[in-house]
Amino acid sequence: MSALGKDHAFLTEHIRNLRGGSQPILAQASDGLLYVVKFINNLQGPNLLFNEGAGAELYRACGLAVPKWKPLLVTDSFLDRNPDCWMQAPEGRLRPLPGMCFASSYLGTDGVRLQEFLPATSFHLISNRNSFWLAWLLDVCAEHVDNRQAVFVERADARLDAFYIDHGHLFGGPNAALRKHFCASRYLDPRIYPDISSKNLLEFQRVVQALNVDRLWERVQDFPTDWKQGSALELFARCLQRLSKPLLLHNVLDTVFESIREIHGEAPTIRPPDPGSERKLPVSVLRPGLQCATQESCRGPFRAHHPACA
Repeated sequence: MSALGKDHAFLTEHIRNLRGGSQPILAQASDGLLYVVKFINNLQGPNLLFNEGAGAELYRACGLAVPKWKPLLVTDSFLDRNPDCWMQAPEGRLRPLPGMCFASSYLGTDGVRLQEFLPATSFHLISNRNSFWLAWLLDVCAEHVDNRQAVFVERADARLDAFYIDHGHLFGGPNAALRKHFCASRYLDPRIYPDISSKNLLEFQRVVQALNVDRLWERVQDFPTDWKQGSALELFARCLQRLSKPLLLHNVLDTVFESIREIHGEAPTIRPPDPGSERKLPVSVLRPGLQCATQESCRGPFRAHHPACA
């Protein structure tokens, strides 16, 4: 597979440490490219690398912009040569473990201007602004327990392309133990969500319903073995189960739009799908040992009449 090829590149040069709870670094690899790197024994939790990869694959499969990524090899010699990349733990410095790390392509190369934060007056410049609604739909179904994050790449025509990053808190978070109100996964400034039509909403539903969930499952099966904790696989399977239910998707969209009503006025309405249209997951997705949630148990992260987000 192209993203998970067997001829792994390896880290060669530590550029600098980056902000974030997982204590990522910016590094160059043997392929000559720059990557944002997260280590297997990061301080946030054992599922972080799986969540990052699975989240990126899910977003890409739905047509959302994410940086390219790959597993990269961290060697003992790299760690010995670059003690500045070691993490800061409460007990002192923590040496990253050698092995396969998660590496996301750095977007700020070749003079490309990146913006992490935008004033609301610049939101109209975002070329793919409508996609923030689809991202929120996916995040709710994937039990994202942190605010949605994005970076903005400035184009030659001064427009901005949003790229979605930091998926480590999908699927219940790095420890697979958190459950939060659905608004926890919203972008921090809700004004970024544009007023859109019911036609747009139906298109979001069609995009998700067209997902090849069996293909997504095959992708995560090709992740490095150390990344595939049982809890991570189970929660990813539960996400795929949610995404296979048109009525559930409709309820999620209704709920998130209701929460933005105070900003844009009356939220658009969409007609519920035919109850008979619910598709079944391919049998091969329902792997032995994975407890895929039923439709009833999938309602946990949201309810049809949640109060609006604060």
